[in-house]
Amino acid sequence: MMQYRNLNAIKPVYIVVAAMFLSGCQSIWPDYQRPEVNVPAQYVEAGQQDAAETSVANNWWTFYQDQVLNELVEKARQNNKDIKLAVARIEEADAAMREVGAFLLPQIDLNAGAKRSRVTEAGANQQVFNNPRNNYNVQLGTTFELDFWGKLRRAKEAARAQALSSRYAKDTVALSLAGLVASNYLTLRSLESQIAIAEDNLKSRDESLALTKRRLEGGVSSALDVYQAQVASANLSAQIADLRRLKSLSLHQLAVLTGDLDLMVTGLNAPQADINALPLPPVPPAGLPSALLEARPDVRQAEEQMIAADANIGVAKAALYPTISLTANLGGESMELGDVLKSAARIWTGGVSLYLPIFDAGKLDAKVDQASARQKQALANYEGSIQSAFREVNDALVSLRQYTEREQALLLSQQAAKKALELSENRYQSGYSSYIDVLDAQRAYNDSGLAFVQSRQARLIASVDLFKALGGGWSVSEEK
Repeated sequence: MMQYRNLNAIKPVYIVVAAMFLSGCQSIWPDYQRPEVNVPAQYVEAGQQDAAETSVANNWWTFYQDQVLNELVEKARQNNKDIKLAVARIEEADAAMREVGAFLLPQIDLNAGAKRSRVTEAGANQQVFNNPRNNYNVQLGTTFELDFWGKLRRAKEAARAQALSSRYAKDTVALSLAGLVASNYLTLRSLESQIAIAEDNLKSRDESLALTKRRLEGGVSSALDVYQAQVASANLSAQIADLRRLKSLSLHQLAVLTGDLDLMVTGLNAPQADINALPLPPVPPAGLPSALLEARPDVRQAEEQMIAADANIGVAKAALYPTISLTANLGGESMELGDVLKSAARIWTGGVSLYLPIFDAGKLDAKVDQASARQKQALANYEGSIQSAFREVNDALVSLRQYTEREQALLLSQQAAKKALELSENRYQSGYSSYIDVLDAQRAYNDSGLAFVQSRQARLIASVDLFKALGGGWSVSEEK
């Protein structure tokens, strides 16, 4: 008889073990499969590269070999408010994933209570003991849903994908932030170089103005030459003022991006830039593979959102099937507090519950359709992100190549303009040409110098755009 009782006591354990085993049954919704998106193997502007493998380098801004830029980017990654917001969203998504994962394990609760009550002694049952009486109880309870149809596992899969999506969202913010810092910094250095060129040209124009005044006093030139020289100097001074305004705006933007508002007051801790101090943009290796797009954080974010949407279809479909749960309670109940844990006061219950929706006017089917529609939206967003990324890389490669050719042409233009200015000044001083020729030569030389610097700036910004489009820099390792 004792052995029979022990066997009955052990039966619930076998039931729970078997139920947990059954909960690992195959899900009613298939596992995620990455969709194929047809893109060319290489970019339009990239040549062939046979002996190297190309991968993504996350510290792409170091390719410019500018210590000030490196410090600004690191400061922005630590202090920027958008980064802090993205980190908080990661923490929220991680907590949500842990919450969903907890449903895969049984929940154990402790319930305890004490009460004092009195029952009637004039009722049908005249036999009353201990009136009024105390009642003490304490018990552990658990509820465990059997995941026959994979609803909980799909829910955890969706939560995990959302958590990863939030991480890639943060990487996207960090990539965009580094790009903004680099673009503003390079623009700032370019403006400094343009200001230096314009100030040098202003000195030359002031010297020409002084020369025309002396020639006017000597009766060699007319007052028209003086007024024309004054107009040229004043216009260039106005241009310098506008360049300084743009420089201040770029510096203010850098201060906000890095979270260091002192930059607005102190400026950069770097020497004034000239054209020779501007960094050269890195040259991408030939044959960049389009597979690098998979490393872009926004593409990964779009894929994780698609994985989450796909898993949510499984959650919605599982809701159409029966929900089976195990419940159990174990504890003690007694009229005396000291007896509540004794064997005679022991109480327990165990059971299985089943819930199956019979008629809901199509509510659950509508949820499945909603989940399917969201999955289609996520798929379209994923395909669109890849196509846009492929276009952005090709656009950046085209811009980088064309701006390089444009810069080379403008360098020749600047050199020729300088020779033309020297020749026109000599001819004017010798009386062989009018002052208008000098003014035209000065204007052409100033414009060509500024255009060359602006072209270098555009080339640098195009290289930044390429880094952003690739999701980072490139790292080439020779095959063995």
